[in-house]
Amino acid sequence: MLQLNVLAIDPGSTSTKIGAWLNGELTKSTIYHPKELIDAFDDIPSQKGMRLQAIREFLAKNQMDNVEFDAVVGRGGLIRPLRSGVYEVNSAMLKDLNKGYNGQHASNLGGILASELARIYGCKAFIVDPVVVDEMDRIARYSGLRQIERRSIFHALNQKAVARRAADRLGKRYEDVNLIVAHLGGGISVGLHRKGRVSDVNNALDGDGPFAVNRSGGLPVGDLLKLLQSGEYSPQQLKDTISRAGGVYSYLGETDMRKIERMIEDGNGYANEVIDAMTYQVAKEIGALAAAAAGSIDGVVLTGGLAKSNMIVERIKNRVAFIARVFVFPGEFELEALIEASLRALEGKEPIRTYPDKEN
Repeated sequence: MLQLNVLAIDPGSTSTKIGAWLNGELTKSTIYHPKELIDAFDDIPSQKGMRLQAIREFLAKNQMDNVEFDAVVGRGGLIRPLRSGVYEVNSAMLKDLNKGYNGQHASNLGGILASELARIYGCKAFIVDPVVVDEMDRIARYSGLRQIERRSIFHALNQKAVARRAADRLGKRYEDVNLIVAHLGGGISVGLHRKGRVSDVNNALDGDGPFAVNRSGGLPVGDLLKLLQSGEYSPQQLKDTISRAGGVYSYLGETDMRKIERMIEDGNGYANEVIDAMTYQVAKEIGALAAAAAGSIDGVVLTGGLAKSNMIVERIKNRVAFIARVFVFPGEFELEALIEASLRALEGKEPIRTYPDKEN
């Protein structure tokens, strides 16, 4: 069997996660970047040199700088809407990552850093299942206002990874099952995976679906307009509030679920109600997608950082267990997903796709 070595890069706002698949084993680590260092840069693309140096120093320190990597894979960013899969980094992708085609986010650095490291190691550079994976049914795109179309922006990489794991548990292929996957984190995305395709999902980036730890989710439009017209917020301030200071944080002033659980255990009824409301909204979203699939669901999957909380998992399970078997995969599996997909591509089990230089 061919022995392949793959390096995975997953940039976050103040960290860069590293995964190295060497000799059939995965080693994971995280490089932390001081917030004051990150804040010194004008924009995300300008962080490339600093992060690249940190990665190379890490590899050298761990005796990986002389490894013959077959591929370097980065987390995909806010680029053009794409079908799910493995994409080789090309000049068109780098252009869109640098300018932030669909917005600026640390994940945009994934493909940029993969390209730089692949050039150094003389191997291929990939991204896999960026957040803009778009497989939505046409009917799911209707918003109710002709000028606005619902968009697919969600935790595609982790959702696809855990959906495959759930399918394995069922003894079936991912392409042969219907699943509802809820990624529970700072943002919450709930997707309907029908025979290997996410046919409907909420836009977890821009304020759609359930409220989360610090994102508001969907809000009553009339009241939102009144808040904007009040002059209390500028449009940008309101957008920042919705995406960074909404959700649980807006009610409790706290985002750490461990602290919130202690508040509830100490008898804080209001905190208990806020968390109950969040899990209620998640369950409602799951139920809506079950209806969209006419009840034909093989499993419900809960994942993400909040799935580490037994309190949250049990509250959601109590409401949705009637739909189908519930699987729980706590945490995130981005590095594993990046490497697994790259190995499938290098072994010829999955096609290596070409990023388009114009809209499809």
